[in-house]
Amino acid sequence: MVEPSEECSAELKEFISVFLKQRGLSDKTFDCRAIAGNGSKRRFWRISPRTDSTTYVTMENPPHDDLSVRENYAYLMIGKHLFSKGLPVPQIYRASVERGFFILEDMGGESLQEKALNSDQRLLLYEKAVQILFRLQLEGAKGFDTAWTCQTERYDRVVMRRYESDYFCDAFLASYLGLKERLPELEGAFDYLADMGEKAGADFFLHRDFQSRNIILSGEKIGILDWQGGRLGPLAYDLASLIIDPYTELSGSEKKQVYEAYISLLQENKPSMVHSFEISYPYLAIQRNLQILGAFAFLSKRQGKAYFEAYIPHALGSLKSLVKNLGDKKLSPLMEFLDTLQT
Repeated sequence: MVEPSEECSAELKEFISVFLKQRGLSDKTFDCRAIAGNGSKRRFWRISPRTDSTTYVTMENPPHDDLSVRENYAYLMIGKHLFSKGLPVPQIYRASVERGFFILEDMGGESLQEKALNSDQRLLLYEKAVQILFRLQLEGAKGFDTAWTCQTERYDRVVMRRYESDYFCDAFLASYLGLKERLPELEGAFDYLADMGEKAGADFFLHRDFQSRNIILSGEKIGILDWQGGRLGPLAYDLASLIIDPYTELSGSEKKQVYEAYISLLQENKPSMVHSFEISYPYLAIQRNLQILGAFAFLSKRQGKAYFEAYIPHALGSLKSLVKNLGDKKLSPLMEFLDTLQT
């Protein structure tokens, strides 16, 4: 009889039992402990066979709607692709896309967020993360099949408007702050941001949620999680995700050092791209910041995950700084509007 320390479904237990039996382990005695999740509906469990020291992680994402079906397919195919490139993502040992069950390599239990908040050497960790990001962007793009993606094939204008600036307006301004859903004076600024973002191109692998909670540490090793939103996109977006991530609240000087570490890699490997990268970065950072505020507002207001609300003031301050420091007159309406907001 399976004796999990925290209950999971009978169907999932059976799925785990079959996997353990196939690996020559006891399929009757294992612990199944829930792992704290983040903003998604996916649930994670750490599996500990009592007859073996190796642990595994199970992801559960029941296909309740079309999006979750596509997410599961993207999770499997993109995960296998990245692993085949020697990139530090967990190996997928067993999967049932139809039921939304996955058994993965356990890459450790401490995130970059947790480590960075309790380390005086966090810049060294970020430099390692930047090196991995650069590999991910280049190697992940090789042989990438856009048919694997669950939302859009590329980071494009649809993403920038519908899932970022419109999301910001709907979830943050309207639902969270109680303002009008649409502010006509901002439409020109949002269109201009998308124009500038499109100029960055979409030829590299884009994780689209490359932030400290999705980067796992185990000793000297760093692993990457939650790649199901992967697609082709520009280089600057994922770096911006890492740098403006509100979970670790990097200082201005720390952000600059992480940015310069990436620029050094770019100069060494693709020097012809440095200039265009530097031009596109602030616009894509603003796009990412809009998405962050929309997500935090949605998760705290609509899904009752109140702990995300604590990060909203920092994220709003970050957005104001990014727009102000860029100093682009075509974003003046956005800057003037942001100056009126307080949380």
